[in-house]
Amino acid sequence: MSTIHYSIAELAERFSLQFQGDGARLIDGVGTLAGAGPSQLSFLSNSKYAAQLSATRAGVVVLGKDALPNCPTASLVARDPYVAYAHIAALFERLPAAAPGVHPSAVVAAGARVSATASIGPCCVIEDGAVIEDGAVLGPHCIIGPECTVGAQSRLVARVTLVTRVTLGKRVLAHPGAVIGSDGFGLAFDRDHWVKLPQLGGVRIGDDCEIGANTTIDRGALDDTVLEEDVRLDNQIQIAHNVHIGAHTAMAGCAAVAGSAKIGRYCMIGGNAGVLGHLELADRVTITAKSLVTHSIREAGEYSSGVPLQENRHWRRNAARFKHLDEYARRLSALEKDKNDD
Repeated sequence: MSTIHYSIAELAERFSLQFQGDGARLIDGVGTLAGAGPSQLSFLSNSKYAAQLSATRAGVVVLGKDALPNCPTASLVARDPYVAYAHIAALFERLPAAAPGVHPSAVVAAGARVSATASIGPCCVIEDGAVIEDGAVLGPHCIIGPECTVGAQSRLVARVTLVTRVTLGKRVLAHPGAVIGSDGFGLAFDRDHWVKLPQLGGVRIGDDCEIGANTTIDRGALDDTVLEEDVRLDNQIQIAHNVHIGAHTAMAGCAAVAGSAKIGRYCMIGGNAGVLGHLELADRVTITAKSLVTHSIREAGEYSSGVPLQENRHWRRNAARFKHLDEYARRLSALEKDKNDD
């Protein structure tokens, strides 16, 4: 049984929310509308789940004002219920505190600088010239290469590798398997073979960024690869060399950005979307899932590409016709020209 609990009135005051119902009721956790019990908090932010509200057993529901008439229990009224829920749910997250110090199995080079308040977990390797700042936490099997800095209060969960010339800002969260600062894919073709271009830049990641599991961020060929503050990357994302991602941009899983592309601020890139190299996206651009960006986007807005899902026999028929699309367009143009000449 959880020992963490807050009254509904306390939550309302703490997060500047209005409440209706029994303010003294104690809440000790969170749950879904369908699964929460009387001592738990739930939320409604997506109209797809509105039908579950009338039957919920939750002790309190975070919702918008328009959903109040259908709420059978206590409520916390928020302008954005999803954001309010995120703040409240963080109160119930139970992360064990990391003890300062260096685990006996860790290997720390003599030329590395590790704060006395940092926590270095089992089997970590910290190489010459690396810096681990105050309150940083390195979980098991992390590798911090030469000329790398882990900023204050940052957390590398496990098996995170900073290869070389990587700077993490404050409060960066890197999930297991992330590799930051690996070689960019720089090659020149010399008649009959490839010549590898040295990757002489680094990676700079701003404060409050999050790097998903098994995501890779290549270091720059000359200038640095840059993520500005509060960039959020999901799992299994590829960021190529010399990419620049503006502040507060979020990218969903399996997206990929090719070399030297520049992504603006407050952008959202859907899962499995791709951005070709050397392109620019303006601020506040949204790219929907599985889209391929093949040209620069100069204006804010939502953009999509690709063929929507359809029954296979229809798709096969349309795919066959697609090969003749240019022919059809030329024939139509000729017919229109003949008509105009008449």
